[in-house]
Amino acid sequence: MLNIKILQLAVYDNESREDRFQRVERYLEGIGREDHSPLVVILPEIWGTGFLNYERYRQESEMLQGETYSRLAPWAEKIGCYIIGGSIIEREGENLYNTAILIGPNGNLSGSYRKIHLFGYQAEENVYMTAGSELYTLKTKYGNWGISICYDLRFPELYRQMSDCGVDIFFVLAAWPKARLDHWILFNRARALENLSYLASCNCAGELKGQVLGGNSMVVNPWGDVVCFAGEDEELLSTSLDLGLINSVRSNFPALQDRKIR
Repeated sequence: MLNIKILQLAVYDNESREDRFQRVERYLEGIGREDHSPLVVILPEIWGTGFLNYERYRQESEMLQGETYSRLAPWAEKIGCYIIGGSIIEREGENLYNTAILIGPNGNLSGSYRKIHLFGYQAEENVYMTAGSELYTLKTKYGNWGISICYDLRFPELYRQMSDCGVDIFFVLAAWPKARLDHWILFNRARALENLSYLASCNCAGELKGQVLGGNSMVVNPWGDVVCFAGEDEELLSTSLDLGLINSVRSNFPALQDRKIR
């Protein structure tokens, strides 16, 4: 079993970056006091700055092992878990990237993923950010993991490529709006079902620049069934993934082996 905690963090206009860091650290402190520590804790997309706060992107950008990593890494080591630290505004030279970071149980940076599909519909992410170009996957004793970010969900070929690399658990970090909540639920279920994989998503809640964020973080099993889901407010969601179900489903319903086009 893979025990996970999904921290569906609320992001608001009238709070500072430091306010959110302190709130996240209080959650991690509480998680650390639990009898059964999780193996993975997940945070959402650009929670430190807020996705729609484009004017703050460059000022609050950071190196890969900058403030966010430095604040979260000691907690990963203390709890003894992986932390998917949401995504940060990564700065490399003059370029900014929407980058997910994965911190290992020893506090080291285990890997990162730069968002490939940048959002431009009534948004400016594709103006300020540079697109990534490489998948990120990690083989662990708790399954093979792949990380994606928000708008990536609309591009099934990304998940099929990760599946071809052996990924059987997708982690999705997002700041998806309530206005397109039906799409969010559909894509979460579809990406899991079509790849016969688990999918665990962590979305933002709250409201920024008049845009209500959708919440509804969830875990979907390889049959496309929603195992658990959050509401629309800030919430800490806890669940366990039955890793044996992945092989069971793929053995009994070997659709991936029947593909004719690659």
